[in-house]
Amino acid sequence: QVQLVESGGGLVQAGGSLRLSCAPSGGTSSRYAMGWFRQAPGKEREFVAAISRSGGSTSYADSVKGRFTISRDNAKNTVYLEMNSLKPEDAALYYCAASTVLGLSAVVANSARYNYWGQGTQVTVSS
Repeated sequence: QVQLVESGGGLVQAGGSLRLSCAPSGGTSSRYAMGWFRQAPGKEREFVAAISRSGGSTSYADSVKGRFTISRDNAKNTVYLEMNSLKPEDAALYYCAASTVLGLSAVVANSARYNYWGQGTQVTVSS
């Protein structure tokens, strides 16, 4: 059973930066396409970014393009979400997810295709 552990959340002022990390235990991250999702209070969970198993393909929600960067270091078994120019509307509980989709270049934006989820890390952005 794969368990995903997120870290790096916190409180930041608008315009600031944070880097989230996700490390799967009980599995090797290179076996999974990975993604980040977020859920704000009273809102549905939404896709943020995804990266392929190889790391060569990525996908972003329009709302974060140009500000967020997803990356992975398979040697360290870790996936990252670098968040810059943070806005109050970015505040949410951020979840890491892993998909067993086949294909080294596949990116997965559909939450239903993810097999494992972390507990989430809170990001708060003050205005």
